[in-house]
Amino acid sequence: MDQKNFSRKTSLLNEIDFYLVTDSGLSKKGTLSDVKEAVEAGCKIIQYREKNKSTKEMVDEAAEIRRICSKRAIFLVNDRIDVALAVDADGVHIGQDDMPIETARKLLGADKIIGLTVHNVEEAIEAEISGANYAGLGSIFDTATKKDAGKGIGPGSIRDVKNAIKIPVVAIGGINRENCILVVENGADSLVAISAVVCSDDVKRETREFIDIIQKMKNRHI
Repeated sequence: MDQKNFSRKTSLLNEIDFYLVTDSGLSKKGTLSDVKEAVEAGCKIIQYREKNKSTKEMVDEAAEIRRICSKRAIFLVNDRIDVALAVDADGVHIGQDDMPIETARKLLGADKIIGLTVHNVEEAIEAEISGANYAGLGSIFDTATKKDAGKGIGPGSIRDVKNAIKIPVVAIGGINRENCILVVENGADSLVAISAVVCSDDVKRETREFIDIIQKMKNRHI
């Protein structure tokens, strides 16, 4: 990615609303269909999370997702830096127990986006210091989507983290259309709702509805 394109992509981080994380185990229509529908609905950031396929299958699928996202959305790969490098993704999202962010940065280079999962203010501050481009905060509510997510930390934690760091905060974990307003009210720049979207018969419609809710809430606070 050239510097001009990187600047455009990172500036998009300040405009994101709904953030799609793929899950082939939950998807009704398949990952590629979910990504296509979400991008068509206006989703500006896609994270490819896949735990059940071979590296070759992941590279092939990630290459197609990159094509779908093209200039319309940021494309990140969860955990797998090798896959991200293989398809020239816009960056990666990593967890606290994954590769250290400093090492990931050395491998990816300065012109890639790195998101880091955080669970509290301390981890969020460390993420920003370490060079993360955004913090993925969760689990906000109890969730069954990610087995190791632990008990929900509550939407009030978003406000605490937002007050402590300057990089965007993406909320994740147990979020649906009923509770997403609380998430945005507490300052989340973006949010992830995996099962609420990929388990739907109409991913495009669900994505659009989340985007509409988030944008309305944000406009209310301008």
